[in-house]
Amino acid sequence: MYGFISDILADKGTSVFIVSPAVSVREAVRLMNAHGVGCLVAVERGRLAGIFSERDVLKRVVDRGRDPETTLVREVMTADVVTVAPELPVTDAMSLMTARRVRHLPVLDASGDLLGLVSIGDLMRRVALSQAHEIDQMVDYITGRIAS
Repeated sequence: MYGFISDILADKGTSVFIVSPAVSVREAVRLMNAHGVGCLVAVERGRLAGIFSERDVLKRVVDRGRDPETTLVREVMTADVVTVAPELPVTDAMSLMTARRVRHLPVLDASGDLLGLVSIGDLMRRVALSQAHEIDQMVDYITGRIAS
């Protein structure tokens, strides 16, 4: 078991970079670059409206020849957002991301309030650290560094 989404948020923090769906793609990309992130959570009137990611820029702006200066985030963001609860096990979140082909999951509480954001990288890091710890414990046991 690799824990729950809440464990990842406890480790990485709950900071989320948000954007208004009414801003231009150019401005949103500048914000992403300034913060070194691959996506922004689009929030309108305090509620999750979508996700704007590097993929959206490539597929829905660049590939279609749209002008980033005049194209609004709301026109190209992913509006059908897959979200998770903090109680979801990490393994279930990984399965969901694989099945739905998404790289980011906003974490919402029961009222729909945004608690944070986890990426596939966050999940993979959690699994890798957990497996490394288990391997260390097995090596210690096999080599006799710890008593059984």
